[in-house]
Amino acid sequence: MNRKSKGDFGERVARTYYESLNCEVLETNYRSKRSEIDLIVLKEGVLLIFVEVKNRSRKDFGEAETFVSLDQQNRIKEAAEDYIYGINWKKDIRFDIACVSPSGEIRVFEDAF
Repeated sequence: MNRKSKGDFGERVARTYYESLNCEVLETNYRSKRSEIDLIVLKEGVLLIFVEVKNRSRKDFGEAETFVSLDQQNRIKEAAEDYIYGINWKKDIRFDIACVSPSGEIRVFEDAF
């Protein structure tokens, strides 16, 4: 499986996970300047969640902070600010990391950064 196929697979698994929690997926692969946010979901109309999807090649998921570099976190936050400003969002936000194994197992780190 090539990198794009792996990425698409991970994003589908994460999307299904959030939809199972009755979240509405607002955006996939949202691009802003030099960054991309894999998923933007709305939970109960009051919480906007920015999700970074990571494909894990092993079952031991490890610590969330090792998945996304500080530079990448800052780029995601910058893109999130653009999105928030663009829709005039005034409620809560959260940044999650969704780790997906090759078998489709998912582990979500809420409020990861």
